Amino acid sequence: MDNGQSLLEKEAYTSLEWFKKEQALIFGNTWQFAGLEEDLKAPGDFLNVQCGLQNIMVIRGEDHQLKAFHNLCRHRGAQLLRPVGKSKKVLVCPYHDWVYNLDGQLIKVPGKDEEFPGLDLSRICLHKASVGIWRGIIWVHSKPDAPALTTWFEGLSSHLGPHNPERLIEYPGTNYDRVVNANWKILVENYIDVYHLSHLHSHTLKMYDHTKAVFGFKNNHFYFHEPLAEIYQAHLDRLIPYKRIAEMTDPHLGAYVPWLFPTLGLSESECMWNIFHLEPLTPETTRVRIRTKMEPMSQAEYDKQAQKSEKSWSKIMGKGTKFNSKSEEDPFASWDFMEEDIYACEQQQRAMNTPLPIHVHYAAHREKPIVSFQQLIRHWLTQANHSEETPCLIFSSDTTERFLGNTQHGGHIPQVYPLSHIREKGKQ
Repeated sequence: MDNGQSLLEKEAYTSLEWFKKEQALIFGNTWQFAGLEEDLKAPGDFLNVQCGLQNIMVIRGEDHQLKAFHNLCRHRGAQLLRPVGKSKKVLVCPYHDWVYNLDGQLIKVPGKDEEFPGLDLSRICLHKASVGIWRGIIWVHSKPDAPALTTWFEGLSSHLGPHNPERLIEYPGTNYDRVVNANWKILVENYIDVYHLSHLHSHTLKMYDHTKAVFGFKNNHFYFHEPLAEIYQAHLDRLIPYKRIAEMTDPHLGAYVPWLFPTLGLSESECMWNIFHLEPLTPETTRVRIRTKMEPMSQAEYDKQAQKSEKSWSKIMGKGTKFNSKSEEDPFASWDFMEEDIYACEQQQRAMNTPLPIHVHYAAHREKPIVSFQQLIRHWLTQANHSEETPCLIFSSDTTERFLGNTQHGGHIPQVYPLSHIREKGKQ
């Protein structure tokens, strides 16, 4: 297949019909990110997640096990639970006060004897969905008989960082939540675009050696790793902005930045573990949420490393931004690669509405993941029976190494540059 041309027409990024098909056939048939395991600590803690056209609730049962149900009452279909909450003893529909226990069983109906004579409550239960935990992340699937998570992520673990997310800490002020004016697929394509890293992020991601990145697809999922730049690694103790991840010993150093189909990226670095989650809102808007976990550290440890990094950065890594702009409104003056990415993605979305042709050619190697991703989209939208079998991808890890020897991912690697910027971001 020709790697040069897009497999998706412009309508794939602008059409409501396309958007609805994706919701039904992709998001309704794949495992979806719901949250982190610590989000639901106690019995009765719950959250909701949209799986395509289905709203699914996940709740910690009295037996401390996670359970997933479709968030609709069996009476008239009203939603039982709002987005997130704590310590529910029972599930009560706000419409007519039908009551379910935490196992989803109907246990009370107001006016039952008069209004519903003969109704057998024991035969009525909420529609079940699937839930599981992988790498400390809660995943849900709208079907009760979904393939096992181990099957969905089979073979991927060897391409991930050595991090143990369960023991890392999510500190206040480190989360990110923003609506981006771009189709969700444009954001994914940017994330897995290897070619742009040395160009768009020439100043903001220069702590990594993009020429030695290794990437490919494993089943439905994209994997990526690149080592630290020599100068950054040589002075890592002085430049690293946060406490080093304990598992990131010298042989493991670098950035691991996989994309888990369809809408979750991981960013695993020497000092952070991030999730990058996309929620498609409309054909041309996407909500981006980032959550960050780091090593346990005291305020004194944080301040000491922050001061050391801030003092050393410009001396060792150099000053300046792309185009040397100083305008506060210029994303290239922000020292924030996320701002650079959002600028590029929103520009591409606007281009989708022009009558002019825009896709001239994809880079033969470093944009090859984009074509593979587009092939996945085609697969999921045209597969008659969504059995979640692995589609035939355009390239895999062995062909990646044959083409490149190594290459890089277009990703959202943790912000490991100017500490003044990082500290300001934490205050927002």
